[in-house]
Amino acid sequence: MIKLIASDMDGTLLDNDMQISPENVAAIKEAQARGIEFIVATGRNREEAVPALSAAGINCAMVTLNGAHVFDPTGQSLFIVPIPYEEACRLFDLLESRDIYFEVFTNQGLYSENQEERIQLFAEHIAEIMPHLTHKMAIAMTAAHLEQLPIIHTENIRQTLLDEELEVLKIICLHNEGPAILGPVAAEIDRYGDLVVTSSGTNNLEINHKNAQKGIAVAHIAKDRGIDLADVMTIGDNLNDLSMIQLAGVSFAMENAHLELKENAKYHTDSYLNSGVGKAILRAINEEL
Repeated sequence: MIKLIASDMDGTLLDNDMQISPENVAAIKEAQARGIEFIVATGRNREEAVPALSAAGINCAMVTLNGAHVFDPTGQSLFIVPIPYEEACRLFDLLESRDIYFEVFTNQGLYSENQEERIQLFAEHIAEIMPHLTHKMAIAMTAAHLEQLPIIHTENIRQTLLDEELEVLKIICLHNEGPAILGPVAAEIDRYGDLVVTSSGTNNLEINHKNAQKGIAVAHIAKDRGIDLADVMTIGDNLNDLSMIQLAGVSFAMENAHLELKENAKYHTDSYLNSGVGKAILRAINEEL
């Protein structure tokens, strides 16, 4: 029987308003009341993840940045898995040579060299995952979201990383032509050997150290709790969730999930628009999965 539940956020736990539905909240609370621990495992950093969880009254441990930074329920940092500076600069050179926008998540915040391009590309990403929005609405939503998200703009990310002695935890890159441009870059990065490339949408790549993956982080938490992986449940929708879907004894893919994730998950649930997380949790409880 499950003792630990790890859920992705975007396209999984959160609805179109980037909130957690009452149905999802109720199911999470029911699980917690039964002594089952709930955690989130997200590509977001902690600052992005906290508002929706706090609004829902959910306090939990967090696997953030795809497993590069893990926090306990009080917000205390448990461990980080950084990309070495030299490797990060090698990636910057590659991305710049292909005219691909990128930004850098560090242990002290998020850095970007181009705010205008950031808004445009993130608006396109939001429009992709929320197709009911017009382009103008996506731009407005992006601008409003980014106003709430702490971000540091710099003219020279390489020098900033050195001057501030920052640890690079994740690099996200975006291009509006999607796989046509990003696919070959992902293949090239894969050959580096010490990095892992995942995605949370067709127009982005998320780059981490090979040991910074959601599955590795969830397994670490389970081991720390003395929980067997057979008693772990994971829920996700995209390729950056694949590692934790593959390791768990009970795994659910959202109805809106990437095909490869659906093929690897043991069970399927409803979409993020219909409180699929809550339905999966209640099914696991009721059927004693």
